[in-house]
Amino acid sequence: MRAKVVALATTPVKGLRVLAATQLHVGAAGAADDRRFYLVDERGWMVNGKRIGALSTVVAVYDAAAGTLSLTFPGGAVAGGAVQLGEEIDTRFFSRPARARPLLGAWSDALSEHTGEALRIVEGVGRTGIDRGRGGAVSLISRASLDGLARAAGADSIDARRFRMTVEIDGVAAHAEDGWLGERVRIGEALVRVGGHVGRCLITSRDPESGVVDLPTLDLLRSYRSGLDTTEPLPFGVYGAVLEPGTVALGDAVELA
Repeated sequence: MRAKVVALATTPVKGLRVLAATQLHVGAAGAADDRRFYLVDERGWMVNGKRIGALSTVVAVYDAAAGTLSLTFPGGAVAGGAVQLGEEIDTRFFSRPARARPLLGAWSDALSEHTGEALRIVEGVGRTGIDRGRGGAVSLISRASLDGLARAAGADSIDARRFRMTVEIDGVAAHAEDGWLGERVRIGEALVRVGGHVGRCLITSRDPESGVVDLPTLDLLRSYRSGLDTTEPLPFGVYGAVLEPGTVALGDAVELA
C-alpha cells in the first residue's frame, strides 16, 4: 500500500462546520481539541447538524493556549471570549447519560438566536464529543471511496467535509479501508488500530457549508453498499483507536503496520 494523507479536518464544537488543517496532533482522545465541546437543547440532549442544518454555517475556532473560543456567523458577526465553565449538569450524549459543564458567555445565546432553538455549549466531564469514545478517536476515508460515491450520484466530485472525517487519504482503491478492521495503520507519526466501519446518518445529506439538504446520500449508499458484512449499516469510512500518539500532517505516508 502506497498511500498518503491528503486532507485533515476537525471542529472544536461538535455539530459546527469542520475546518481543514495542515497538521494535527492525534492522541488517545483523538485530534487535539477536536469536538472538545458539544451542544445540548433545553432537555440537555445532545444536538448536531442532523437536526439543525444551520449549525454548519457557523465556524468555531478554539485557542487552547489562550483558552478562548470564537464563533463566526454568516455575515461576519462573532461571539468570542475566554472559556469559563459553570457547574456540572446532566446531559444525554446520544442515548447515554453524560455529565458536562456549560460554557458561561455569549456563545450559547448567539447560537440560540442564529438557529431559533434554545442551545447551550457544554464541555463533557471526563470525555470528548467524539461519538464512539476512545475506540473511535480518529476516522478515515479514502479519496477513491469518495469518487465512487460521486459516480453513483452522477456528480463530478463529493465534498469530503460532508462526512466529517478526521483523515482523508489517497493512493488506495475505493473502500480498501473496509478491509482494515483489526489492522494497525501508521498515519504519519500516529499508530491507529482500525475498529469498525462508520455507518452513515442523514447529516451527510446536508451541504457542509450551507447545511441545506442537497444530496440523497443514504439512498446512494443503500444502492451499492447494502448487505455488506460491516460493523454498522450504510458504511462509508472507518474509525479506530490511537495506540501511539503523534503528529499527522498533509503528505504523510499511510501504511499498514
